[in-house]
Amino acid sequence: MDNMTMQMMEMHSKDMAITGMDMGMMQECIEACAAGEQAATMCADSMMDDSMMMCRSMCANAADVMNTMMRMMMRPAGMQGETMMGMLSATMMMATACADECMRHAEMSEECRMCAEVCRQCAMSCQKMMDSMSMA
Repeated sequence: MDNMTMQMMEMHSKDMAITGMDMGMMQECIEACAAGEQAATMCADSMMDDSMMMCRSMCANAADVMNTMMRMMMRPAGMQGETMMGMLSATMMMATACADECMRHAEMSEECRMCAEVCRQCAMSCQKMMDSMSMA
């Protein structure tokens, strides 16, 4: 994340409804969701074969969920603990499901292999964020 975005996150940290939120970890999670959204969108767009319809749909859905999670984290004043935990969990499950589906095609599609890797990183970042919130 660029310096300006981090400064904006720090400015809004005082407005956060959830106390004790690790802004650095949130920054990492935002970046992982953005990367996952981009990879899943590009992967879905690369699939023209009807035999990969499930994978294409999974990637498109994962991209939407990751985008929503990213945007939610950029609005710290509106965060509630239960809602954040639910969205992080949903994002983690969707990213994992997308990664699993893409791995089924990884040998024949470099886009699928790369998407699976980035989606797994997103899921791990969401898990770290959830872990840090449950400790706070």
